[in-house]
Amino acid sequence: MQLEQSFEVAAPPERVWCALIDVQRVAPCLPGAGIAGRNDDGSYSGTFNVKVGPTVAAYSGRLVLEDVDERARVARMRAQGTDRRGQGSASATIVSTVSALGEGLARVEVSTDYQMTGRLARFGRSGMIEEIANRLLREFAQSLREMLAVDASRAEEAPAPSAEQAPAPSAEGAPAPSAEEAPAPGVGPLPVIQVEARTGAGSGPSLPPAAPVGAGAVRDAAPAEPTLWDRARANPVPLIALAVGFLVSLRVLRRRD
Repeated sequence: MQLEQSFEVAAPPERVWCALIDVQRVAPCLPGAGIAGRNDDGSYSGTFNVKVGPTVAAYSGRLVLEDVDERARVARMRAQGTDRRGQGSASATIVSTVSALGEGLARVEVSTDYQMTGRLARFGRSGMIEEIANRLLREFAQSLREMLAVDASRAEEAPAPSAEQAPAPSAEGAPAPSAEEAPAPGVGPLPVIQVEARTGAGSGPSLPPAAPVGAGAVRDAAPAEPTLWDRARANPVPLIALAVGFLVSLRVLRRRD
């Protein structure tokens, strides 16, 4: 037997399509349906309970996504189940198509080809199965609309990142330090050093105290006057003569003692 049904959803077609092919999430939208889990072969195990006239049919079986066309938004599923009391079986091939009706509006068309055996088969001949299928699809469509509306509301209420959580500007966007402010690689800022010259007996003329030397003053300051040690290294002859004279005087003093 064949059933042709359709309904509309106030949501973008892409969102409706993604919801319809998410079997485990969309199955609870159909009254009486439940998914127990996914099998290793990609099929889903589930149950379905429905009241038909004075009796309640309880089926357990499996559902397979046989074909999914992402571009055309067409999905074909096949469901098979048996009555848990052994009083019949049912199988169905369901083809769902999602199309756009306008901005933020989608249309879902469902074509179902089903077969039934057992005591429920007689209800199909009376048209009762078709009435039940139409009622179930209306309830399914309403549950799907509510689920998508909740998703959209949560997306709108999601807090935007605050200024405190905003990432710090990267090094690429930060202004580069000037040539005077940028330290040499591997060298920290130069400390300010106070130099004090000391004089003593026989040490020669005193040197004036040096001004504080900083990172900027090192480049601009005039060359300092050479110290006694610098002069001795440049001309060691006077220093050697002084040392020789000191040793000769020391030997003369020892001989007198």
